[in-house]
Amino acid sequence: MTPVVRGAGLALLASALFGLSTPLVQRFGAGLGPFATAGLLYAGAALLGALLRQPVGREAQLQRSDAPRLLLMAAFGAVLGPVALAWGLQHTSGASASLMLTLEALFTAALARMLYREALDARVRAALALILAGGVLLVLDQGLSGRAGLAGLLAVLVATVAWGADNTVSRALAERDPGQLVMVKAALGASASGVLAGLAGESAPAWTAVAALLAVGACGYGLSLRFYLLAQRTFGAARTGSVFALAPFLGAVAAVALGDRQWGGAALVAGGLAMLAGVLLHLAESHAHEHEHEALEHEHAHRHDDGHHDHAHDPMPTGPHSHRHAHAPMRHAHAHAPDVHHTHAH
Repeated sequence: MTPVVRGAGLALLASALFGLSTPLVQRFGAGLGPFATAGLLYAGAALLGALLRQPVGREAQLQRSDAPRLLLMAAFGAVLGPVALAWGLQHTSGASASLMLTLEALFTAALARMLYREALDARVRAALALILAGGVLLVLDQGLSGRAGLAGLLAVLVATVAWGADNTVSRALAERDPGQLVMVKAALGASASGVLAGLAGESAPAWTAVAALLAVGACGYGLSLRFYLLAQRTFGAARTGSVFALAPFLGAVAAVALGDRQWGGAALVAGGLAMLAGVLLHLAESHAHEHEHEALEHEHAHRHDDGHHDHAHDPMPTGPHSHRHAHAPMRHAHAHAPDVHHTHAH
């Protein structure tokens, strides 16, 4: 399996889980305050992250030096993003909110290009443009028909900016244990949202809403984030964000299945086809050329059959394992994606 196919598959799983969660949040969070809703979603994600933690020696563990990035991830991705989305979902249709989330991919790709110098060739740019065009088409269908609440959509737009920043910050931590990262980020977000809910005087939710939002948070935010981090590890932030942009389309379909009839069928077909074409372009990507690896020392989960890890062990471990190791300078050619070993300029 090529890095592109594996990365796209993980990003598709993440997008499906997150996309399907949006109309469910609207349904189970009805009547609740946005801080309480966000807190419950990330409490569920934190519980799942704790269950998915890997043993020391199999995945790289978080370090004290990661604290600033973790705080930024929690602030953008686990507080501002979900609170803005929860408020927006109460002031617009589920389909409209789901489709507006398409813009998250644009912010993620732009920031990944600026901060990580990720290569975006013509095929990747075309795929990103198709996926975004599909989302914009569907958003326009909502906006021109007057079915979408403007204030709600603007709140969802704030959420997309926050999650775009979160995605970019999390790229530097994608080599850490994703279960531990999900647990810490979600726990920080849930704690902050819980305190804000108390300060805002939001009413306590019913136990049925608590159970439902915890379950939605575990799958749509916790498990989705785990797959998203693994996809970033495999083929970079920009490509992961682009494929993840399919989530709004899946969320819109789920919203319709749950009874939301506030949009047209023609726009659904046209937008869906454009997004599907974009994902297929990603899957067809083959980026191979001669490139050079500089001397590097770092820690992350790795195997010894990937062409980049030939250091000695006694005895030689089988399967993925993690420890600090060094890479000697190397020059070779093979198909690759912008992972931790391929950050060279183009």
